[in-house]
Amino acid sequence: MVHNMSLEVGGRKLTIETGRMAKQASGSVTVQYGETVVLAAVVADKKPTTKDFFPLTVEYREKSYAAGKIPGGFFKREGRPTEKEILSSRLIDRPLRPLFDEKGFPFEIQIFATVVSSDQENDSDILALIAASAALQISDIPFPGPVGVVRIGMIEGKFVVNPTFAQLDESDLDVVVAATRENIVMVEGGSREVSEEIMMDALKFAFQEVQPIIDLQEKLRQAAGVAKRPFLPVPDMSALQGELRTRYAAAVRAAVSIALKEDREAEMHRITAEAVAAFSEKYPDFAAKIAGQVHDLEADEMRGAILNENRRADGRNTTTIRPITCEVGVLPRTHGSALFTRGQTQALAVATLGTKVDEQRVEELEGQSWKSYMLHYNFPSYSVGEVRPLRGPGRREIGHGALAERAIEPVIPADDLFPYTIRLVSEILESNGSSSMATVCGSSLALMDAGVPIKAPVAGIAMGLIKEGDRTAILSDILGVEDHLGDMDFKVTGTREGITAFQLDTKIAGIGMDLMEKALRQAKEGRLHILGIMEQTLSAPRKEMSVYAPRIIIHHIDPEKIREVIGSGGKVIKRITEQTGAQIDIEDDGTIKIASYDSRGGEGALAMIRAITEDPEVGKIFTGTVRRITTFGAFVEIVPGKDGLVHISELEPHRVARVEDVCQEGEKMVVKVIGIDKEGKIKLSRKQALAELAEAGAAAPAETE
Repeated sequence: MVHNMSLEVGGRKLTIETGRMAKQASGSVTVQYGETVVLAAVVADKKPTTKDFFPLTVEYREKSYAAGKIPGGFFKREGRPTEKEILSSRLIDRPLRPLFDEKGFPFEIQIFATVVSSDQENDSDILALIAASAALQISDIPFPGPVGVVRIGMIEGKFVVNPTFAQLDESDLDVVVAATRENIVMVEGGSREVSEEIMMDALKFAFQEVQPIIDLQEKLRQAAGVAKRPFLPVPDMSALQGELRTRYAAAVRAAVSIALKEDREAEMHRITAEAVAAFSEKYPDFAAKIAGQVHDLEADEMRGAILNENRRADGRNTTTIRPITCEVGVLPRTHGSALFTRGQTQALAVATLGTKVDEQRVEELEGQSWKSYMLHYNFPSYSVGEVRPLRGPGRREIGHGALAERAIEPVIPADDLFPYTIRLVSEILESNGSSSMATVCGSSLALMDAGVPIKAPVAGIAMGLIKEGDRTAILSDILGVEDHLGDMDFKVTGTREGITAFQLDTKIAGIGMDLMEKALRQAKEGRLHILGIMEQTLSAPRKEMSVYAPRIIIHHIDPEKIREVIGSGGKVIKRITEQTGAQIDIEDDGTIKIASYDSRGGEGALAMIRAITEDPEVGKIFTGTVRRITTFGAFVEIVPGKDGLVHISELEPHRVARVEDVCQEGEKMVVKVIGIDKEGKIKLSRKQALAELAEAGAAAPAETE
């Protein structure tokens, strides 16, 4: 039976439907908003898995046909997922995963979200999350949802629900907020230096807007009436847990107090190996679970030390930031570089400046665009002392890179002020938590080292949470173990003026507004502390760029003269490029960008373009090239594509019988502009030019070709 339900969200109709498509899946729905439609189908395996992690897989895909397009490339079909698809898959996964009961339902679950129609106005990512939640709700999979989600923008100081792509261009805020009935479970987005107060208002506003979407999913579940599969009985391991605690609690308590990550991990590995050897024979049915139980004991001891003693694994209290060192200009031939170290996390950030040809072409459902600023994050295995195959960037690397890119984007100068393509690369050399935030700090320093006139430096901090009942502790600058064993990973980036990016993930069923507000205040204190240290190293962009960076000159001409600069078949612009080595880009509005690694080449190209586009003035002297000889004179090209006539009477002070007696085609000739008629024809004189130069004792002007 088909069930179809709708409500208005942000002034547009949101419709959820089930029972029409993909009926053999465990649950499937379509969500339509405007003319954008997403199909989500979820399936749970029939056999339990033995994997030691929750086996949830999320795949989000955009089909070209959704926007009436045929894929580019040789194969003419969709290939590997794009960065947008990977980021949207993560957007769906992150709020749903913490809600599942992984112990009572150890079955592999797959969520497929497919964009089947796109109006190129409404982003499909939040629709895919709503569809995934609704599909889980009406399936036989036990899911303690539902989850609702909205995107919040802010235009002229007013919040906008689910802004269109066009509205986002004008918005100071772009934040996706996912929530359950009680709490916020995920936040993802960026802003243009908004205050903590505005961000909290946006979160509260979003939370209220999400509730009707949750109600709609509940109504759909009741209408569908699908019975949920039962949970599997969880084996009673209380006896094993008791013996492990009695024997190893003290050793684990001492281990989690070891400050150095590698020493702490080595000691925990020793304890785990000893426990497995000691109890595998006594508890053969739980042999594969012993290591996991020791891990749970580690979590209990670490969390207890924080809540009871305000003491973290490395000895800090909850608000102290790890020691920070900043270095800039660490690489001699790069355009800008910085080494940012915070505790045992270290990022090498490198800035490279390019020209327009280096821009990245991005093809998405809403159309083709070009990126002139990008940030890439790399996480090699040696950064955590591990060995693993070297493959392309994974979902985590793409996600961390996108977060850092979003964090710095608001301070990147406009293209008309700084017409460079900017690429930042962050190499994580050591990692013990907050590597994405180290990327933000290091990249900000690298940009300033490169002489990029950013609006202000940006810093980032990762916050954590330990929550046991009503007892809570918010942690500033979390370690890797605190991320792994804690309840929240909350990243905030910004300048001294406000927030530029914001990401919240939880491992529990959400975070209340009071905790969110406290975490934001604590994050601001930490961010300002980090900015202070960064500013001691480099407080503003360098005045000069690296000598190895290209120089770009912007020049504006009358659009009517573009054809003169290009020439027939591109003849003129090719000649300028060949002679100067400069790269020239001409836009339809007459803006010309001249890029050259040699400043002389750029200035030479500019001089040639000016000579072509600026109208010759009477009295100005040029060194031109004789292009054609006639019986009555010579035609001399004074600038590329523009020539004038030197009448035979203007060649020499005395009478000339034949033009060929004075010059030949292809020879250089010094000439003076002596007249321009109404039709724009230029009259030149060689004899007047020579006389004027001789009188002044000056040399002939340089060639303009």
